[in-house]
Amino acid sequence: MKQCINPVIRAHLVRRAFYLILLVAVCVIPFALGQRATTKQSAVADPLLLGSGPLATLSIGDDPASGTWTVTGSLNTARDAHTATLLPNGMVLVAGGIDSNLNPLNSAELYDPASGTWTVTGSLNTARDLHTATLLSNGMVLVAGGADSDSNALDSAELYDPASGTWTVTDSLNTARYYHTATLLSNGMVLIAGGIDSLNHLDSAELYDPASGTWTVTGSLNSGHVAHTATLLPNGMVLVAGGFDNTFIASASAELYDPASGTWTVTGSLNTPRAFQTATLLPNGMVLVTGGHDGPTFTPSDVLSSTELYDPVSGSWTVTGSLNSARYHHTATFLSNGVVLVAGGIGGFNAFASAELYSPASRNWTVTGSLNTARFLHTATLLPNGMVLVAAGESSSNASFPLDPDRARSWSLGTLGAGCCFIFPVASAELYTPGPTPTPTPCTGRCEPTPRPRSTPHPRPTAHPRP
Repeated sequence: MKQCINPVIRAHLVRRAFYLILLVAVCVIPFALGQRATTKQSAVADPLLLGSGPLATLSIGDDPASGTWTVTGSLNTARDAHTATLLPNGMVLVAGGIDSNLNPLNSAELYDPASGTWTVTGSLNTARDLHTATLLSNGMVLVAGGADSDSNALDSAELYDPASGTWTVTDSLNTARYYHTATLLSNGMVLIAGGIDSLNHLDSAELYDPASGTWTVTGSLNSGHVAHTATLLPNGMVLVAGGFDNTFIASASAELYDPASGTWTVTGSLNTPRAFQTATLLPNGMVLVTGGHDGPTFTPSDVLSSTELYDPVSGSWTVTGSLNSARYHHTATFLSNGVVLVAGGIGGFNAFASAELYSPASRNWTVTGSLNTARFLHTATLLPNGMVLVAAGESSSNASFPLDPDRARSWSLGTLGAGCCFIFPVASAELYTPGPTPTPTPCTGRCEPTPRPRSTPHPRPTAHPRP
């Protein structure tokens, strides 16, 4: 074995030591504090509204739980941190992920909504988790990046052909990465942004051209983003928001990518720094960001119930109604009835089975039917019939820490079985059937009231691609 003077090995050991310190913060401090699962108040909430009671009242005769979950066929392999992609033929492709032994998977399978069953399809050429999967305009699926069994970032990419059910290696990324984002642009190219390369939080971005099968470096982000969100706006630009900075502190920064110029411009900052949040494009062109967490310790008090809206016209964020349950590693899906479904996630020491609906009209949340299996790090896919398929994920009944597979893999070398680092991926899947358009649910327990909307000042734009 090489000596520690090897810079790559030294960096890997330092990284593991950092994660062990973080493990103590996650598993020991919260219990020392009596497992107080308080919800962090929004930084812009009006003090006069704190503790003001329910968010809204229910209309007589409305049933907020009318949306229901039904168990469907189970996957052939339990997994979490995988991807799920709706194919043009209506089937859903699940690929990669991590198993109960902390090993990345190369297996892939297809869900058939007609039969409610899963069928094994061709395997990836490289096992991976924390990767991205993007449906291309030609009907093929591009998988890029991810992490291997040693937490090393991957630069490899491959294409899935639904016609043959096989994967073909394509050009490699210029920079290996995981916890990045992938966005299909209006011109058919795919934008990869940010992520981590096993050692550094990345500000680099690159474009995949399906016609040539090659990657090209494009303008760099103004700051590094990891575990952030990326959303294609109606004007063709891409909004990147939040994520971790280089010290694993959640960031409030947001920026816009212009495909025409290949440059990034800083836009209004989030009202609350957050990572592991979701971002959903609404029909009115606004972007709804939900939940996440804002601290490096991952204590329950760092988990967020706050949500906010980005207005592309003004370039600013406005606080909107809060989730009934603070959560991260959840999913958010825009439904055909015009509301947003948030499902699962983790909020403290246990996975969530709860789900809730956001109404863009009332800007409030309604509790809906609960999942049959509590889970996080799962996927949610809107099917052509209007139902939502939730597949696999991590499920635990007792502090399923650490909070992401990458850290779990590093920590498990010395702590697996120590009471805080078990990994419990599940193979189960279920379908959500939407009910009538809901009305808001009263908030119970320790809740955040809905703040009066306040906009974030729009900073003067800056555009400076890095060489």
